[in-house]
Amino acid sequence: MAEPYDVIVLGSGPGGYVAAIRASQLGLKSAIVERELLGGICLNWGCIPTKALLRSAEIFHYMQHAKDYGLIAQGISADLEAVVKRSRGVAKQLNQGIGHLMKKNKINVHMGVGTLTGPTSLTVKDEKGEEQLSAKHVIVATGARARDLPFAPADGKRVWTYRHAMVPSELPSKLLVIGSGAIGIEFASFYNDMGAEVTVVEMLDRIVPVEDADISAFLHKQLTKQGINLRTGVSLEELKVLEKGISATIKSKDGKIERGEYSHVIVAIGIVPNTEDIGIEKLADRDRGFIQIDPYGRTKSKGLWAIGDCVPGPWLAHKASHEGVTCAEAIAQELGNTEVHPHPLDRNAIPGCTYCHPQVASVGLTEAKAKKAGYEIRTGTFPFIGNGKAIALGEPEGIIKTVFDAKTGELLGAHMCGAEVTELIQGYTVGKVLETTEAELMGTIFPHPTLSEMMHESVLAAYGRALHI
Repeated sequence: MAEPYDVIVLGSGPGGYVAAIRASQLGLKSAIVERELLGGICLNWGCIPTKALLRSAEIFHYMQHAKDYGLIAQGISADLEAVVKRSRGVAKQLNQGIGHLMKKNKINVHMGVGTLTGPTSLTVKDEKGEEQLSAKHVIVATGARARDLPFAPADGKRVWTYRHAMVPSELPSKLLVIGSGAIGIEFASFYNDMGAEVTVVEMLDRIVPVEDADISAFLHKQLTKQGINLRTGVSLEELKVLEKGISATIKSKDGKIERGEYSHVIVAIGIVPNTEDIGIEKLADRDRGFIQIDPYGRTKSKGLWAIGDCVPGPWLAHKASHEGVTCAEAIAQELGNTEVHPHPLDRNAIPGCTYCHPQVASVGLTEAKAKKAGYEIRTGTFPFIGNGKAIALGEPEGIIKTVFDAKTGELLGAHMCGAEVTELIQGYTVGKVLETTEAELMGTIFPHPTLSEMMHESVLAAYGRALHI
């Protein structure tokens, strides 16, 4: 058996590799066990390469609308193979960067399939054989995978998960997207911009259902204007793979049955945690496969921790990274480090971003959730059309909405739809972490001309003081 480590991390996604780096920074001898690619799904098959695809689609969209900016662009077309190649190149570059970070931080990497043999021990198997590892603490960061339709599992030809949708061999002529969460809407937006005829079906009564209702309604309107067919309040009853396409049966709430044929379908109906066959069954409690933890990542077994997409959500890369830091610091504290003071995760301060066109971003409580929680609230909304920078950019379609506690002025939530809102949202996130009120936000000087001025105006609007509407 190899020399024991202080910390072994099973999985090298944005939670796992960050946990290992932080543990190493704290002087702990650390290692990572990874079965496939450093960086996990997010870096190699998720967050980063999808943004590369969406960027290509965005540029293509602007080229097609060059006339709106006083420009002339002729003979415009998209090379799907080249678009995908660029995306894969971005992922490869960042994968190599993670390898550099492991060396820089003196973290040993064991490539192979890891299986727990106890709370603080595991085996690693590869084509060369089996290795036994042990540590004072083990962090499970095995992530999750796309959920399949039970009656039509993904085949990579006609039925796609996000992973297949990222490396298409051909552009769908008529695409059906099942599910309107972030993944479904992002791919719907990408393929629509690339020229496919896109239909999205959502069982709930609105798209991006975790977002504020006003944001959902605004995005619905914008995507419809772009030509995407959005069907809400419907269920997929049947999906058949044909020789040259897909046959789908869709049922509306009133019982009406519709049948349609599509060239391809993307299934985006959620995730399944990768917690089978890793030896955790008797070591930790699970709920629907997700490992149950305390606010710092501890499982019921001493020395065994878990973070990221294999634990309760939200299932976001930045949430996993934050958990990784918290977990590493809590371990260091248990091992005698008195200089670290980990804080439990505040789920109301986790921003969410959807990179469709227009973008969606939010943090904190929606208006409905704030009311349900018993708050008396004040809300303010400001439109992009009232902002000079948005108009100059040719991006006048968008809104920013803020939600405050009417009694204390506490910022409860912020919700946005429009150009670059995935960058703007961090301003409100910092405000929430600093426990800001409307007074500080109103008294802050926002630079002009910027999109960020709308954040200020939205706050002012909540208190009847908006200046530009």
